[in-house]
Amino acid sequence: MDGVQRKVGARAFDILAYLYENAGRVVSKDELLRKVWTDLTVEEGNLTVHISALRKLMGHGAIATVPGVGYQLTLPQGAMTEPRRFDPLPLPDKPSLAVLPFANLTGDPGQEHLVDGIVSNLVAALSRISTIFVISASSTFTLKGRVIDLREVGMQLGVRYILEGSVQQFNDRLRINTQLVDAMTSHTIWSDRFNGNLPDIFELQDDVADHVAAAVEPNVRNSESMRASTKPTEDIRAYDLCLKAAPKVYRLADREQFLYSKDLLERALELDPHYVDAKALMCRLYGWACGARWITFEEARAGLSLAEEVLKDHRNDPLALAFAGTLIAYVGGQQERGVKILQQAYKLNPNSSAVLTQSGFCNHYVGNTDTAISHFERSIRLNPLDPNIGHVRSGLGGALLMAGRIEESIATLKQAHADAPEFGTTLLHLMLVYWKAGRTDEAQVYAARLLEQAPWTTRSGYLKDSPCQTPEYVSLVRSAFRDCGIPD
Repeated sequence: MDGVQRKVGARAFDILAYLYENAGRVVSKDELLRKVWTDLTVEEGNLTVHISALRKLMGHGAIATVPGVGYQLTLPQGAMTEPRRFDPLPLPDKPSLAVLPFANLTGDPGQEHLVDGIVSNLVAALSRISTIFVISASSTFTLKGRVIDLREVGMQLGVRYILEGSVQQFNDRLRINTQLVDAMTSHTIWSDRFNGNLPDIFELQDDVADHVAAAVEPNVRNSESMRASTKPTEDIRAYDLCLKAAPKVYRLADREQFLYSKDLLERALELDPHYVDAKALMCRLYGWACGARWITFEEARAGLSLAEEVLKDHRNDPLALAFAGTLIAYVGGQQERGVKILQQAYKLNPNSSAVLTQSGFCNHYVGNTDTAISHFERSIRLNPLDPNIGHVRSGLGGALLMAGRIEESIATLKQAHADAPEFGTTLLHLMLVYWKAGRTDEAQVYAARLLEQAPWTTRSGYLKDSPCQTPEYVSLVRSAFRDCGIPD
C-alpha cells in the first residue's frame, strides 16, 4: 500500500488473499466462510472481526461492503480516491443508526423478500424508540447490491452507527447474524446471532431490536422496541404474501403494479381476515394509486371499509393508523378526523418518515400549513434516499403554495416532478402554483398533462372530491381550473 510492512493474522491474510484474487467482483459472506475456513464450521462473527481488522490496517475504503451480498476489495481499483458526490449530513443530537440490507444466506434467492422483510420490521421497531434516530428502510434499501464504503454511507445519511447482518435458514430454523459498526472508524462495536423458528419470526425480530437498542443507547428501555401486541398473524402464508406485496405498495410504478399488489393482499386477507398489516397496506395502496391518478376517487373509496376495520383493531401500530387515517381524510371526506388519527400515530412513533409524510398531507388538507411543512421536511431528513421522495416533495410543494411561498413551491414541485413524473398530484400542484404566480401559459401545460393522465378530471368533480376544502384552496381551484381549460 504505502511501502510500510504490517503484520496480519493468518486468517485475515487468507481473507485478503481471496478478496484480492477476486478483486473484480463482490464475494459473498457465505463464499468467504467456505473458502477461508475450508474444513471448519464457524460463525459469521469470525469473518466480520477479521474484515474489521483489515479495514483498520488498510484504511476505511480498502474493503467495501455490498449490502445484502458481501464484500469487495476496492483498494486496487483506487476506489478510495474517488470524490464524494454528496454533501455530508450533520449528525443528529441523539444516537443515530442506519440498518443496511442483510445478506441472504438461505441458499434460496426466492427468500429475498423474507430477508428484506426482517430488515424492514427491525427498522420499524427501532424507529419507535424515541432516543434513537433511525434512517428509514426505503433509503437504505437503495444501497442494496452497490459497492459502498461504510464511512461514506454514514456521512451521506448523517448517522454514527451502521447495522449489518445476514439471515440463514435450515428448514424452519432461522439464524440472524448482526454486527453494529461505528461508521466513522469501521470499528465493530457489537456482534451477535439470534436463533429461532420461522413461525416465531416476530419474536425473533423484536429480540434483535432490543439488543441493538441496548448496544446503541444503553439507557434505553428495551421494551420500547417491542410490538405493543401479539404477532400480527398466525398464518405464515399470509405473512409471506404481505412481504411480497409491501415493496410494490411502497413504490408503485403503474396501474398494473397496483392490481398485482392488490391481488397479493386480497389473498393474504383470505387466509387471515384479521390481518391488520395487510389491511393497512391496502389503505396505502388505494390512497397512493388515487394520488397518482391511476384510479378515481370513487375507486379508491373501496378501501374505506378496510380503513375502518384497521381503526377498530390497530394494535397501536403507528403505520396502520397512519395509512388508514390518511385514506379516510383523502377520499373519505373526514379530514379533521384524519388529522386526529395521524396525531395518535405520531405519538406512537414520531421518528417514522412514513407517519410524518401522511401527517404532512392530512395537516395540509385542513390548513395546518406550518405543521405540514415541518413534517414533510422531517420525513425527508429521516429518509434522504427515499425512492418515494418525489411524492413527499409533492406534498411539501403543495403546502408551500398555500403558505404563500410561491418560488419555493415551484422549485420543490419541479424537483418532485423530476423525481416521480408519474405522480398526478404533482401535475395538479404545478398547474395551481404556476397560475398563482401569474404564469398561465406554464400552468396550462401542466393542466393538459393532468388531463392526459386522468381524463376524468373536471372542475366540479375535483371540488367535490378534493380533500383540501379550505376557502383559500377552493377559491384557487375554481379560478385556476377555469383559466387552464379544465372542463366543468
